[in-house]
Amino acid sequence: MNNASQYGDLATQLLTESRRSTATNTLLKYNDVLVRAIVREQRDLEARIEAALARSAAAADPDSDAGAPAPAENAYMPTILLYQTAILRNKRCLLAYHHHRIEFLKDLYWSVGGALPLLLALPPAGANANANAQAAAAGGAAGTGAAPQDVRSKLSPHEVDFLRSYNESLRTLRTEAFSSAAGGGAGHGLTEDIDLLAPISHPPKDLQVHVRVVRDCGVVYTELGAIDFKRGHRFLVRRSDIEHLIVQGYLEES
Repeated sequence: MNNASQYGDLATQLLTESRRSTATNTLLKYNDVLVRAIVREQRDLEARIEAALARSAAAADPDSDAGAPAPAENAYMPTILLYQTAILRNKRCLLAYHHHRIEFLKDLYWSVGGALPLLLALPPAGANANANAQAAAAGGAAGTGAAPQDVRSKLSPHEVDFLRSYNESLRTLRTEAFSSAAGGGAGHGLTEDIDLLAPISHPPKDLQVHVRVVRDCGVVYTELGAIDFKRGHRFLVRRSDIEHLIVQGYLEES
């Protein structure tokens, strides 16, 4: 029973990580070592339950050599209950930890306007620290929706698969529910009637907006033609053409 006092300690450490992530609003690296340790603890507890049940059945067998009295058949029930309670608590902690990370990943996905390749390709913080410092000195960050740096290295392979599946599901929803055939003909392409990924926290007041380029994003084709968005330049453009670039942190309203 010395080990029984330690059951649940690993799961508590996992919850502490989730609380720290929430308090700092930071995505921490997936703790694969700790998760695997909890899974091994689960298997150990299950093995102990099976052994306790076997001893309980042997004690209750009147033909066994143990010769235990009838009340002895419940002698192992408190031990089994303790192990089962530890198993259920570990399971709840694992589910809470992964649920917290999944919800955090969803928020990151929407913060970059659904640009999954951009989210997974963000470089480490040190790779563009100078660029960020210069951009901040020129006029501040692009907005509160900017994604953190180096997200890919903090994810498990299953979390990357989830993001790709989540992105594919939203693309299917946009195509089937929020798009219609351009021109009404079967041969025409689809036109998106509603931008599902557009931010709605601040409704736009004007159709056009003044923007400043925070990061180079190359040539973008708009209703007014092709525009080469180079860092430091300012433009007056139609909001609907560059809304996704504002969300992704390439442009900022000026």
